[in-house]
Parts: sequence; structure tokens; C-alpha cells
Amino acid sequence: MNGANHILERIHLIDYSANPKYVQVVDSIKQAVLEGHLEINDTLPSINELSFELGVSRDTIEKSYRKLKGDGILGSIPGKGFFIKSTQIEKQLKVFLLFNKLSEHKKIIYDAFAETLGDKAAIDFYIYNNDFSIFKKLLNSHVGDYSHYVIIPHFIEGHERAYELIDSLPKDKLLLLDKLIPEIKGEYAAVYENFEKNIYDALEEALPQLSKYHSIKLIFPKHTYYSDDIIKGLKRFCDQFAFNCAVIHELKNSTIEKGTVYMNVMERDLVLLIEKILEQQLVVGQEVGVISYNEIPLKKIILNGITTVSTDFHWMGKRAGQLILDNSRDHVEVPFYLTLRNSL
Repeated sequence: MNGANHILERIHLIDYSANPKYVQVVDSIKQAVLEGHLEINDTLPSINELSFELGVSRDTIEKSYRKLKGDGILGSIPGKGFFIKSTQIEKQLKVFLLFNKLSEHKKIIYDAFAETLGDKAAIDFYIYNNDFSIFKKLLNSHVGDYSHYVIIPHFIEGHERAYELIDSLPKDKLLLLDKLIPEIKGEYAAVYENFEKNIYDALEEALPQLSKYHSIKLIFPKHTYYSDDIIKGLKRFCDQFAFNCAVIHELKNSTIEKGTVYMNVMERDLVLLIEKILEQQLVVGQEVGVISYNEIPLKKIILNGITTVSTDFHWMGKRAGQLILDNSRDHVEVPFYLTLRNSL
């Protein structure tokens, strides 16, 4: 067979994939080799030709070919072009990784996940932006194409229909990340947060610092993908230790009150909270307290240090990768930490 005549129909580039185009080209060519569509000595299009046919830059194809040569798959002869040098490719796991959004925390998860899998798996990475319609389109387009489906299931709307789609996946291929879903039945893998328990335990650990305040207010937008179990954990803690408790859905028109600890889950609310505290000239850590959900390096500096409660995102990604390598169906709870700083 002549690879140059067949390769174009074997390369699938997806614009909304988070994987770079050169990685998609590499994975497509390797898959064509594994499936027997490309054999030893089959020729491939030139860099310029493939660049033109796929509508991508020359640098993209050059990078793809360079990677394939480095892996020993491609050879080249000056003046004659590129050819399949070897078909000895270790069959990789093929992972469909679906995140609800991009963020600094999600990057930590992805990096740890990819590092753990290494060259044992090809990862196709997609983002659905908390949108059920995009989620449905991505999942329905790729059912049956992968050895594993790793999904962060956070939705603002349409979660019931999303859960039905997830439940239809083969359970031996499914790994839920960040959140358990009671509606999903069968034996499948999961690396998850226990939101209610985590908040309760973290606040209990901070009790000595919280004792100077009388109230805790959670800034929790009405329309958010964050779990309501966070509210349950806060209310249970306040009931147990006699704090006044309130949930603020909109901070914009609220006045910051002395003797109160404010806890945010969305980063934009943290910015507004800080602005209001500074406007009212309140002393953070004495007159008013601040706890922020999810640790990032910047919070070590803001207001001379903001107290955080946070999942270990690196651990989450690493453990998810290990479950796939072990072909495990275990459910594993992610560590959750309180980091005390001057804001409390």
C-alpha cells in the first residue's frame, strides 16, 4: 500500500480538542500503524504537502514528524522524503479526558495525570465549559473510541441528562474525577472530594482562630457548578459550634460586617471581597476574617496571606493516573488541607 495515498483519511484534527495539533497528528499516524493502515516502507506526504492538505502550519507538521522520528517510527531519506521505518509500537492506552473548565487548579491535575501515565497512554483532552450541550456532543462523538473515559462532572444546568450519559459508558472504562455521582451505578473508578466532610473538618481544625468571630458567611453564587455539600458542611459546623451562619449569593450589594468570617468559592468574589474590606478600612484577621477555597501561590501574598481550604490537586491527578495503570475500580478520597495565614 502507499501510505501517502491513505494517510489523510487517517488523520483526525479536532479544533476544540485541548491537545495541540502536532500531538493529534502524531497520535493519528501511530494509530494508523497499529491498525495496519500503514506498513514498513510506506511513504508519507512531504511536510509542505501535509501542511497544505490539513490546513495547519508547516511548523506543526515538522514538529509531528520530528517526534515520530524520535520515537523510531519514521525514517527519512534526503530527496525522497519520509517513510514508515518501524511498526513496533507498544499498544498505548487511549484516554478521553473531559474537564468542565480550564483553570490553574485543573492544569495541576492535568500535569500530574499526564506525568503519571507518561508514554503508556495517549490523552485526548477536551473542555466542555460546564455546558451540557457541548458535553453531550463530545461524549456522543467518541463513545467506543477509547480505553478509558476520565470525566470531571460539574454542570450548572442539565446535570440529570449528563448523568444518564455517563451511566451509559462501560464501567470498566470510566473514571470519575473530583466528584462522586450517586446516580452512576456499577463498579467504576473514582478519585473524589468529600465536600461536606472536608469543609467541616477544615473549619474544626481552624476553631482556635475562628473563636474571635461570631459569624461565618459563605459567598456562594446561585448559579455555580460547586457542590451544595459545601453549604451542608458549613451549616453542620456552625450548628455544632454555635456560630451564626449565612450564605450570600450576591456579594455586590452586601456590607462587610465586623466579627464575621467570609469564605469564597469563586475567585472573582475574593477580589470583590478584598475591595470592600479595604474600602471599609477593616483590619483583616482581627475585625473580619477571610477564608478562600482552593490554594494558589498568589494567596500566600494577598493581604499578607489568605487562609485557604483546598484539595490536593496534584495528588488527585497522580492518583487518577495510577488507577488507570492499575486497571483499578477503586474509589479514592482526595486529601483536603487547611492552610492557616494572617487573614484569619
